Amino acid sequence: MTEQLRLMAVHAHPDDESSKGAATMAKYVSEGVDVLVVTCTGGERGSILNPKLQGDAYIEANIHEVRKKEMDEAREILGVAQEWLGFVDSGLPEGDPLPPLPEGCFALEDDETAAGRLVAKIRAFRPQVITTYDENGGYPHPDHIKTHTISMIAFEGAADTERFPEAEFGPAFQPQKLYYNQGFNKPRTVALHEALLARGLESPYGDWLERWKEFERAERTLTTHIPCDDFFEIRDKALIAHATQIDPDGGWFRVPMDIQREVWPTEEYELAKSLVDTSLPESDLFAGIRDNA
Repeated sequence: MTEQLRLMAVHAHPDDESSKGAATMAKYVSEGVDVLVVTCTGGERGSILNPKLQGDAYIEANIHEVRKKEMDEAREILGVAQEWLGFVDSGLPEGDPLPPLPEGCFALEDDETAAGRLVAKIRAFRPQVITTYDENGGYPHPDHIKTHTISMIAFEGAADTERFPEAEFGPAFQPQKLYYNQGFNKPRTVALHEALLARGLESPYGDWLERWKEFERAERTLTTHIPCDDFFEIRDKALIAHATQIDPDGGWFRVPMDIQREVWPTEEYELAKSLVDTSLPESDLFAGIRDNA
């Protein structure tokens, strides 16, 4: 190849990179691909989800710095580079009616202004492939939806010097493919659920599948299945590094590794934009790019 392959993964909060596509990134790092995680916010308003750390006064008072250190550790485990966009976490509104979003948060930022920061990252890193969230955000967190919005603007805008002048945002560049993370898909969940029950084991997915019925969301098109089971342990170590968010004894880790590898050894994506020819389904995010690189 005459040009280095580069993958950019755009995420809303620290820990998202480890729960969505982490094994894929570790696989590509092992193959010599440059991988950059762009984290839109600092996760400042994220709840402390690990019951072992709830009530810790230091963590509560210094959540921004704590989550930054967790991100540093996860980054090292995955072997990726990581940069911040510098926006403030919007939090997940709860209640009926929902409260207004906090002033100055990421979700309330002007779309074009916020996308400009991502355009600058794209033009500096020059990724052929970008991964992000679908229009629902994967789940309807306002920061995830905003991440989708600015990713779509930036994918096109990185090549548009009229919207984003080179003097301010760097030399124009056009990424070639954009994917939505779809790792939390129903076929995978059903397959693991049924495999556990068939072996006489308890499944953590029963409630998930019941909730799926309530949402009545259309199934996504899984265009791309990345074989990456050799990197599932690295994924789990990176997840555990986000100690405020992940309970090492929680549901994330209740499916034995041998069952995961046997039943569902891939991570899934939905090809949303492509400027190169490719045949679906794919097993490589760089399909259609490698031969021309």
